[in-house]
Amino acid sequence: MRYYRTVGADGPRLLARDGADAYDLTTARPNVTAFEDLAYVADVSDSTVDEVAGDLLDTAESVSVPTPSAVGVPTLVDEVWAAGVTYEISEQAREAESGMPEMYLDVYGADRPEVFFKATWDRVVGPGEAVGVRGDSEWNVPEPELGVVLYEGEIVGYTVGNDVSSRSIEGQNPLYLPQAKVYDRCCSLGPCVATPESVGDPHDLAMTMTVERDGETVYEGETSTGEMVRTCEELVSYLRRHNTVPESAVLLTGTSLVPEEGFSLAAGDEVHIDIENVGSLANGVATV
Repeated sequence: MRYYRTVGADGPRLLARDGADAYDLTTARPNVTAFEDLAYVADVSDSTVDEVAGDLLDTAESVSVPTPSAVGVPTLVDEVWAAGVTYEISEQAREAESGMPEMYLDVYGADRPEVFFKATWDRVVGPGEAVGVRGDSEWNVPEPELGVVLYEGEIVGYTVGNDVSSRSIEGQNPLYLPQAKVYDRCCSLGPCVATPESVGDPHDLAMTMTVERDGETVYEGETSTGEMVRTCEELVSYLRRHNTVPESAVLLTGTSLVPEEGFSLAAGDEVHIDIENVGSLANGVATV
């Protein structure tokens, strides 16, 4: 199943989509208002999130399938982390932007992956909200990525993520990575959390991205998570090593869709990302 979080005049609600049908789980259990509520019960009862939700469907109200404009960030994520140089094209792009290109090749082929902190909850935006590009960066790009949703450090689902990056800042010096990656509105997540049972093999999913500007498509690309050189499980294992992962976290797994050199996001652009079996995420762009 896929899980969506909405926030309206009556407060937050958790919706579950099973195929063409959708249900308001909050009507069946008023204290179930977030994906983490299901994950908690699944954790203590040694069951799956879908099994916990399935017990609520008989008494949950049927609702329309939520539209992208009606949903928010799908998980109450405490921290977002990200992995870099997990696709060959990403390694090539970061070599091209950097004055120290050899270091990225070393990471791509190394035993230890690059894992870095990306965002706190208040820096994350949901579907339909604008992601940010830094006003002090001349080269800003979207990075569409499969997001691994973790509860107590275990994989409980997947989402779509946009790891917006200031390539001109990182290109000046790799030590500027935190400034290139962590800032207001630097990350978007959504539109849902799709459970492992509904996603299937996360390493064989089609991914597309388009960027529209003034009604015209200025970038489009497609790829597959099968191009990723590392597995989701491997990346999660390095995130958890000697590191206390909060109750709810998302790990973005890297990108293989990199706009050509010279392309930069601009305020007013629209970024659309689709990952097979997970969902579609659309965001505008604003300068921060």
